[in-house]
Amino acid sequence: MTSQTLLAKTGGAAAEAAFDGPLGPDAPQLEPLLAEIARDAEERRKPGQEGHPWRALALIRRARLGALRLPRESGGGGASLRELFGVVIRLAEADPDVAHILRAHYLLTDEFLRAPAGAVRDERLRRVAAGEIFGNAYTELSSKPVGNYAFETRLSPDGDGFRLNGTKYFSTGTLYADWVYVTASLEDGSPAGAIVPTGRAGLRIVDDWDGIGQKYTGSGTTHFDDVRVEADEVVRRDTANQFNALAQLYLHGVIAGILRNVVSDAAALLHGRARTFSHAAAARPAEDPQLLQVVGELSSAAFAAEAIVLAAADALDRAFASGVGGEVDPQLGHESSLRAAQAKVSVDALALRAASLLFEVGGSSAARQSAQLDRHWRNVRTLASHNPTLYKARAIGDYEVNGRELPRNAYF
Repeated sequence: MTSQTLLAKTGGAAAEAAFDGPLGPDAPQLEPLLAEIARDAEERRKPGQEGHPWRALALIRRARLGALRLPRESGGGGASLRELFGVVIRLAEADPDVAHILRAHYLLTDEFLRAPAGAVRDERLRRVAAGEIFGNAYTELSSKPVGNYAFETRLSPDGDGFRLNGTKYFSTGTLYADWVYVTASLEDGSPAGAIVPTGRAGLRIVDDWDGIGQKYTGSGTTHFDDVRVEADEVVRRDTANQFNALAQLYLHGVIAGILRNVVSDAAALLHGRARTFSHAAAARPAEDPQLLQVVGELSSAAFAAEAIVLAAADALDRAFASGVGGEVDPQLGHESSLRAAQAKVSVDALALRAASLLFEVGGSSAARQSAQLDRHWRNVRTLASHNPTLYKARAIGDYEVNGRELPRNAYF
């Protein structure tokens, strides 16, 4: 269902109490929640009103949409990974910034679910169930190759705990989060992580993201200046057997949602045009077979992107179900990585072409800044730039021809 249809169905602003969660993937409250988020995004796109999706995040907390993957008996929505991606696609249709903001949260939720049972795991899952949001602080700017786990951010012993010092970049979602997961190196150089509240002394979040797209994801800089970290907030990391297909595929769930909006915007453009060219194939743009063909191509691209993402999500579900003690079956993990990589190579090409093809149905008026139709291409281009498509395609080809396994790397 398009965002425009969602808005029309719900009419005025819905009462916030109607969104009380936890919501499952088929909850009746989900549709009006998405409509309200879409309405908020539309308001924030108006000249002079551009800004961050604080209201949308408040609604998501109230709906406890972040608990979508938790079992129902643990206070969650009981969604499979395929169902999670179905919701992410619809959320990205309503507001791709908001869907992207939750990426690290859903990744961490799955890590918590796979972790060995114990009081620490239970407490983290309890916070997810309560509607709290987790952000990330993974990336550092340095000369080291992406995927190198020798972090310059340090966790140093301090009594019965630690002190955290360093700077992270591209901290998507952390501006809006209650907690942040930070990657760091221990004294012996081994990689670790820490999960700390974003309000802790010495932690400073700077809203300095200046990307061409996904502008309000809070993907800026996070500073850690002698931040106290308790022993039970540290997470030891094993990077030797790590496939990270969920992180990569998530971005293409967001792109698939953007393509839904490309289709609805194309239809709105045709209905909004009162004139056409004297040499056009029909008197009305909405009846022009050439323009209708373009919309048909856009619709087909959106369908294909969503189908590809959901098929790859099925492979993720199989890998997740194999998990024992935090580790998935290596063969199923590799399959999920392969499907996510194939999805990227396919969906990037579909989406970038579609976001440009949209302008074919709108004439020169579609290029006005006030129409903001360039946002789709900018958002897709930003999301697709997270990992180079050519490296993915090369690795897939090497696997198909030479049987070489795909990299076990969180950044692949």
